[in-house]
Amino acid sequence: MAQHVAQPTATPTAPAKLPLKDIAPWAVFFGVLMLVLLYFVGAEQGATSVFSGAEVHEWVHDARHLLGFPCH
Repeated sequence: MAQHVAQPTATPTAPAKLPLKDIAPWAVFFGVLMLVLLYFVGAEQGATSVFSGAEVHEWVHDARHLLGFPCH
């Protein structure tokens, strides 16, 4: 009994490269977004608080514990 193996007919091509100028605006946007989120989770409610009261603290309370930030 003969076994037949399919042979590739096309040569593999390299993936298309994205220019850095196309990626840079999105990288900056998401970097700033992550820094803002990190601020609200880690530093809001204290000497650098932007909002008064404890609303922000209550919204991000579990995330603080999950990420290892002390909050009380």
